[in-house]
Amino acid sequence: MNAVAPHEILSSRLLNHPREQVFEAFSDPARLTLWFGPAGFTSTFETFDFRPGGEWVFVFHGPNGVDHPNRSRFVEVVRPACIVYDHVVPPRFRMTMTLEEEAGGTRLTWRMAFEAASLCEALKGVCVPANEENFDRLEAQLSRS
Repeated sequence: MNAVAPHEILSSRLLNHPREQVFEAFSDPARLTLWFGPAGFTSTFETFDFRPGGEWVFVFHGPNGVDHPNRSRFVEVVRPACIVYDHVVPPRFRMTMTLEEEAGGTRLTWRMAFEAASLCEALKGVCVPANEENFDRLEAQLSRS
């Protein structure tokens, strides 16, 4: 695994599912909305244009009733190996998702690159556990498929 820069958060999990299946869980908005987000959150997608230059606009609905608008732009989509998007509203970051075959499953790695190390440090306490909750929800979704 590559080194982590001060402005980055790296999260990774080995999933016991084929790479194409893991990729499909993200590329299909009907499936993505079932698992994407921290535990207890739901989402409503307005736009999901899954191609380089395409927009992804959605709202996370928190378990406390607070809505969190999100807007991203896809930078790169390479089936079934890589998805890169820019989260274009605060907090701004680039998410690089890689899917690598490993031990009969898929190593899913999320690299979140923020504009500044100080912003990254301020968000680590939220993002690191939230990413793990995303992976938990993804595993559960994949197991139901």
